[in-house]
Amino acid sequence: MSDRPRLTTTAGAPVPSNQYSLTAGARGPILLEDYQLMEKIAHHNRERIPERIVHAKGWGAYGELHITEDLSRYTIAKALQKGKVTPMLARFSTVAGELGAADHERDVRGFSLKFYTEEGNWDLVGNNTPVFFIRDPMKFADFIHTQKRHPKTNLRSATAMWDWWSLSPESLHQVTILMSDRGLPIDPMHMNGYGSHTYSLWNDRGERYWVKFHFKTQQGHKFFTNEEGEALIGKTREGYQEALFGGIERGEFPRWTVQLQIMPELEADKCPFDPFDLTKVWPHSMYPCIDVGYFELNRNAENYFAEIEQAAFSPSNKVPGVGYSPDRVLQGRLFAYADAHRYRLGTHYEALPVNAPKCPVHNYVKDGAMNFFGGITSGNPDAYYEPNSVAGSPAEVPTVAEPPLRITGDASRYNHREGNDDYSQPRALFNLFDAGQKARLFSNIAAAMGGVPGEIVERQLAHFKLAHPDYEAGVRAALEKQHGYKVDTVSAQPAAAE
Repeated sequence: MSDRPRLTTTAGAPVPSNQYSLTAGARGPILLEDYQLMEKIAHHNRERIPERIVHAKGWGAYGELHITEDLSRYTIAKALQKGKVTPMLARFSTVAGELGAADHERDVRGFSLKFYTEEGNWDLVGNNTPVFFIRDPMKFADFIHTQKRHPKTNLRSATAMWDWWSLSPESLHQVTILMSDRGLPIDPMHMNGYGSHTYSLWNDRGERYWVKFHFKTQQGHKFFTNEEGEALIGKTREGYQEALFGGIERGEFPRWTVQLQIMPELEADKCPFDPFDLTKVWPHSMYPCIDVGYFELNRNAENYFAEIEQAAFSPSNKVPGVGYSPDRVLQGRLFAYADAHRYRLGTHYEALPVNAPKCPVHNYVKDGAMNFFGGITSGNPDAYYEPNSVAGSPAEVPTVAEPPLRITGDASRYNHREGNDDYSQPRALFNLFDAGQKARLFSNIAAAMGGVPGEIVERQLAHFKLAHPDYEAGVRAALEKQHGYKVDTVSAQPAAAE
């Protein structure tokens, strides 16, 4: 075995035996001086890091973003210029399930993209749906509690889920998508992705445009019914990982068409709906989707833990030419995502190889746990603060400052607590479904309502009725068929929009 590398400790010392512990005599107790054993056990005890609070179960791969159209009128972002090819990492995930959850459960899917641009990392953190359950970040933690385990039973609670949804009518649009065919894609390759939030682009003239990002699968949409998903879970809990990893290994590289919806900045004042409301879509008739390129995934990670589990995506990672918007949930996530990574991975999580930018990094961040990258990154040990007069030290770049926001409308127009229409867009979506899609929608909702108290069921049915009478009637009929449900004695009324 002389041609094989030497097995060593983490400090580089050669290991004489990796089969037996060091004892006091042939049958004596193990000695504390067996530092190799202690190191091995200690590292094993620490092999797991905290899983993500949400999106714990995920699958990912590397690829490239290709821009094929001229976007210079909208943005100075170099990664969005015609002909540009940018390396990237994608991670897909379920929202509610823990790290060991089955892949084929009905749930929203995360759709996160990290672009390693020459101007720094740009992350788009979205889902496979264009909307979400909430319009204000104040409600996020409570919503996620309803998707997790009951503190006493340690079981998922359909009662908590529907109680919260029925008291939060803004969730109806997302609930309708989740319970439709799109709520259980067969694998990551056969679903769309969306930036979901409203972002902005700005150009070299200081003009800002609001933008929605869409990533349309070129593989086509394919889904499972609840019954098909349950049957597959009985055979494998890793169907998404098997499909994505195996397909790329076979040279079957999936692609998504990149599309933009674009709104001139001041049109937000005249828009008949709040364009920054995460529970709303922009009608394509008003703001058509524009094809601008595609991305392809073509390389698997060499080590899942290092490159997928430790991958950290945050909407706070952006580049010149890309900006934010008054979307309240986006504003909350700008802090929440990066803070979650600092807790889960460590203070310097951005320096981990999978998260490290491919461009030079210069700042005045210093010390802290896991400073494994050689000290401060200013390039000069005398430059550990700013401003300073040290020659060659990093300095601010005023030329990449964003133009000011120019929204001039009445601030009350963007009040997210009153006067919101939570039913028109779910109604429009419901009207797009054919008879088979509606039947599956009704059946999926009824299945998810098993065991839920009648008062909560009636409250939610009232929301379905406000969206469309046929919506309520179809779910009620499915409830009676599946659970023998009859009208409860409680006269429930829909909760008012908050």
